[in-house]
Amino acid sequence: MSAVVALSPERTEWIAVTAVVAAGMVAAMQVGKGLIAGPLLQADLGLDLTALGWITSIFAIVGVAGGMPAGAMVAAIGDRRMMVIGMGILLIGILIGAVSPNFSLLILSRLFEGFGFLLVVVAGPAILMRIVAPSRRDLVFALWSCFMPAGMAVAMLSGPLFANWQAIWWGNGLAALLSLLTVIAAVLPSRGGPRASASGIRSDMLTTLTSRGPVLLFALFSLYSLMSFTLSSFLPILLVARMNVSFATAGVLSALITLANVIGNLAAGTMLARGVSRGRLVIVAATLMGAAGLWIFLSQSGDTLTFALCVLFSAIGGLIPATLISTVPIVSPRPELAPMAMGLLMQGSNLGQLVGPVAVGTAIETFGWTSGAGFIGAGALCCILLATMLNRTLRTKPRETA
Repeated sequence: MSAVVALSPERTEWIAVTAVVAAGMVAAMQVGKGLIAGPLLQADLGLDLTALGWITSIFAIVGVAGGMPAGAMVAAIGDRRMMVIGMGILLIGILIGAVSPNFSLLILSRLFEGFGFLLVVVAGPAILMRIVAPSRRDLVFALWSCFMPAGMAVAMLSGPLFANWQAIWWGNGLAALLSLLTVIAAVLPSRGGPRASASGIRSDMLTTLTSRGPVLLFALFSLYSLMSFTLSSFLPILLVARMNVSFATAGVLSALITLANVIGNLAAGTMLARGVSRGRLVIVAATLMGAAGLWIFLSQSGDTLTFALCVLFSAIGGLIPATLISTVPIVSPRPELAPMAMGLLMQGSNLGQLVGPVAVGTAIETFGWTSGAGFIGAGALCCILLATMLNRTLRTKPRETA
């Protein structure tokens, strides 16, 4: 058995919670900075669109390949230690990137960043499980689920304030260093216990992969990520085409739309704490996301309505990741396998992020903007079906303290 066991502390350590959520946001900023720095990288290093795509997609590739292994590492080494290691690797990657004179070294630095990011986002929920009282778990996991949209929005809004892409990297390096020191100071190590052996880890991974609950969460997060990135990957271009705004304005609007996702994250935590069914919440969110997404891609709505629909799509969508992340401890085969189940969930998130932009981009180039509606509609229908199955699975599990 590993030392990462879902304990039930009597009180929530809010300072430590803040440090962990902030670390997740700093990690997510490294995804967002690759998007906002694209034009600067293109001008300075002479990168084409394919190379720029690799700058952002490398994170998804690392996540698809390493989600469950990262969860196994958290279980074997310890959650706080793994978050510190992850932040350290992230910082090393940022610093290498800041001094990179060419694309080859920059992409190597992004590999470091991607691996560090993965360790942080898998270790974070494991830490929260042992420092948060059961009555506050849904709320805190909702806060944790804000790390991605909040971090990316911060990166996109702050990026234009820097003179060049190297300055963006150095600024992020400072943020990562401060976050690393904060985690070391604020988060106490988990209490010692027997660590899993190599054979035990393989057995635990197999158990997780053959368990209905974690696999359902993996599939649901893949579909949510597919729908989300179907729109967000081409959002600036869509806004320019529909609203006739500049790319700079489209960047600001895109950041605001991304930030709207936080509203859904926090709303999910509140509703779950009040006893709203998890499966039903996903069904409602997927239905509204599907309706808004279809309207965006199939209609020729005016400026205000297009922007409003994009905000609605993002805000409603935020209900899903917060719900799925907070459900991981409930459906894990055993409490100590929660990090592996979280790693599997992150693989699903990155799979949708990796496949979505490529598939949708190809479809839009071939068939036009309306083809994006097919991905949104199919994703929403599959989400609804799987959420119904998740509801049935949760009924067989003992209820947690709300």
